[in-house]
Amino acid sequence: MSSPRAPPPKVLLFDIGGVVVLSPMLGIRSYEETHGIPLGYINHAISVSAPNGAFQRLERGEVKLDGRFYAEFKRDIEDPKVWERWCKRHALGGKGRKERPRVDPQELFWQMMGVARTPDPWMYPAVKRLKESGMFTLAALSNTVPFPDGHMFAGTGGGEEGGVDIRGLFDVFISSCEVGMRKPERGIYELALREVGKWRGEGRLDGDHGDGEGAGLKAEEVLFLDDIGGNLKLAKELGMRTLKVPLGGTREVVKELERITCMKLLVSEDEKSKL
Repeated sequence: MSSPRAPPPKVLLFDIGGVVVLSPMLGIRSYEETHGIPLGYINHAISVSAPNGAFQRLERGEVKLDGRFYAEFKRDIEDPKVWERWCKRHALGGKGRKERPRVDPQELFWQMMGVARTPDPWMYPAVKRLKESGMFTLAALSNTVPFPDGHMFAGTGGGEEGGVDIRGLFDVFISSCEVGMRKPERGIYELALREVGKWRGEGRLDGDHGDGEGAGLKAEEVLFLDDIGGNLKLAKELGMRTLKVPLGGTREVVKELERITCMKLLVSEDEKSKL
């Protein structure tokens, strides 16, 4: 006998970059291809600098996007020890070994941010349809960066991309650089659950003795979509349902969302061209 089908979630919690808009990793890949850097190295170097590398501190809003950040960002990527470990891991030795990569941190950073301004052609219209339906609470949990005052991206916090109001699609929007925490830190997931619970009038989590009214939002009533497995792992530990969004795989994920929500979400090629 097959197991009973899980009820639809009450809350759909979305990452932004790599889910609702294109992934900044596409910008990294393009930079690597242009400059002859092994594919995947830059993202690896940024990842292993966690939790207190330049990029992670920027996403928590602990540093400004200025010359000091760029210098530290460059140092993290060009770290000789990180490069040595990468070469050993990928058996890059002898004639097959390249010189340690050198990067222009500003060019790299803005290439990443520029790509991530473009709405995803499959997921963005799906989220619009979900919003229009009114059937689910829509929330965002995104690692973001604080842009300089006066910059064309400033004030959007990852919310307005390519002239499209992304933030306006969501009932609750949690931006890492605004709250001083980033994924996969446990606190930002707990904050997201609390804020969504408040918005829904379910003011406390199970086991929380806060002042809110209602039985509280249960983590298992939330479906979290992210493109990074490590971010999904903590959400799953907290009891959320999770859905991985592979790079370039949003169309298939939207089809899975159709199954979960029992809604038509996938746009046709004609509809997509009109967005």
